[in-house]
Amino acid sequence: MNIRQLKYFIAIAEEGQITAAARRLHMTQPPLSQQLRGMEDKLGVKLVTRRGKSLELTEAGKALYRNALKIVGLVEESNMEIREIGKGMRGKLEIGVNTLSYHRMPSLLRAFQSKYPDISYKVQQNESGQLCKLLKDRSIELAIVRLPVELKGLSILYFRPEPFYFVIAEDLNIPSNRISYEQIQKYPLIIPSTEGLGLYNMIIERFSNEGYQANVICECSDILTLLELVSSGFGGTIIPEIIIKTYDRYDMNAYRIDDKEFTTCSGLIWLRDRYLSQASRNFIKLLKEKYPEDISY
Repeated sequence: MNIRQLKYFIAIAEEGQITAAARRLHMTQPPLSQQLRGMEDKLGVKLVTRRGKSLELTEAGKALYRNALKIVGLVEESNMEIREIGKGMRGKLEIGVNTLSYHRMPSLLRAFQSKYPDISYKVQQNESGQLCKLLKDRSIELAIVRLPVELKGLSILYFRPEPFYFVIAEDLNIPSNRISYEQIQKYPLIIPSTEGLGLYNMIIERFSNEGYQANVICECSDILTLLELVSSGFGGTIIPEIIIKTYDRYDMNAYRIDDKEFTTCSGLIWLRDRYLSQASRNFIKLLKEKYPEDISY
């Protein structure tokens, strides 16, 4: 017995007449009568008894009616859910974020939740190289990463470049609020990464290219621990502007590094030639609409 036949039987049971049920179903009476006989023959039981022009359900008919309501309801709910998933109204947003990620991420997710309240979330934090691996393994669909990363097979939405700042607990009383590499090398430095990773290499190479040597005393890949160390006076650090915007509650002083070429960039990435869920496409669309000033085209 198929869903169409169950819908026929529900109409017959609720209308109590073949004529009324046929009118409700926008069909003629004879085919509907044939459908009813066919159901009874297939099940081997009588589903209705006739009382003049009216029909009454037998016990078997009552059981079929109860179950038909459940089955048809589940099918219709399933169809609706699938359509909503297809439109990005339901489903799951699976996104990875780098520690030094996008400072508007919390407000963006709140706006997305408000617009799509039935979406659930998987937010995974990791370093950029590992996020690319998770993306290619299909553990996540989107990732906000700190560049550079290998972009082969990936699509990317670039964010605007950010300058680097030297951050330290003490007030250095620098008139221009900018600081040079020569000045920075006098202070103990905590690198916000570990040796061999992108940000660590960027900082060390930049000092070397400018003819200076960073006084590195510590490597720390956990941003909260890093900021606690800096605010305690353990040492200074070099971080992108986004970190200052995100963690402005810490008692620290920030000085922009006097080097226009020393910038960093992040981006939102996804697999180029693979299916991207409607929820993920809606997230990208919302990001472009809500914060167009953050996007670099």
